[in-house]
Amino acid sequence: MASSTKAADRQPARRPAGVRVAFGSLYPLGPGKLALIEAIADTGSISAAARALGMSYRRAWLLVDAVNRSFRQPLVETSTGGRGGGGARVTEAGRQALEQYRRIEEIAVASVREEVEAFSALLADDIAVLPEDPNGEN
Repeated sequence: MASSTKAADRQPARRPAGVRVAFGSLYPLGPGKLALIEAIADTGSISAAARALGMSYRRAWLLVDAVNRSFRQPLVETSTGGRGGGGARVTEAGRQALEQYRRIEEIAVASVREEVEAFSALLADDIAVLPEDPNGEN
């Protein structure tokens, strides 16, 4: 008989904690929108990015529209379909926004690492924890 693993022995995969930057009640970019824009950069398509993230095309399109309206310049540009097909691309402004956001996230997480680790020890096993420290100091 094959050995089985007890449910108590299995740890669910932990999701990394995220950072949201608020301007009043507006969240122009957060972990979900960031993941969508990165997926668009990888796939060249809103529909493919939506599929990769397990969301509907409509939801992805609405998020892209909200992001583009939140910034002075669009972060994602789209082209309509046709013989060669449509597509989407992350603009230079989009690449700059993603880079800045990642830098904010890196600084924020580093500044509260100990506090978040202590807080996460109080959370259930399937709740977020800090992302891996790129310097190996996690």
